[in-house]
Amino acid sequence: MTYEPMLVPDRKPNRTTRTVLIVVAAVLVVCCLGGVCGGFWLYRTVSKAVGPAREATAAYLDDVQAGNYPGAYGRLCEKVRDGMSQEEYTRIQSAQLKIRSYEITGASVSNYNGRVSGAVTVQMVQETGGRFTQTVPLAKERGEWRVCQ
Repeated sequence: MTYEPMLVPDRKPNRTTRTVLIVVAAVLVVCCLGGVCGGFWLYRTVSKAVGPAREATAAYLDDVQAGNYPGAYGRLCEKVRDGMSQEEYTRIQSAQLKIRSYEITGASVSNYNGRVSGAVTVQMVQETGGRFTQTVPLAKERGEWRVCQ
């Protein structure tokens, strides 16, 4: 009788490491995509909130820069208009140094007990070359942003 060796099946390679790496890579891809989408959503939400406040400030400063003081007066909040006539506002603005240019550098909006307000930071250059930074306070009245300085 001859001896026949017993056939042993080939050993299956251990694929645990490969499986773990695939799972880790998939989780990283999902996290990265979630971060990008979340960041984009946050950027659009913030832009929607502060965009109109920035635009209202720019329109006000454009009126002041052009010497359109009645237009600028119309962009003021009720509290300021109640405390100052249009003629008085025009007289005060006419006496100040003119703005050569400006750049809006920041904006924030807050909602406190239903009262929506904002602040826009502006760097301005006067006709004399002087530079200064000013924060323009705003209030939202009847759905419209108004300068409330």
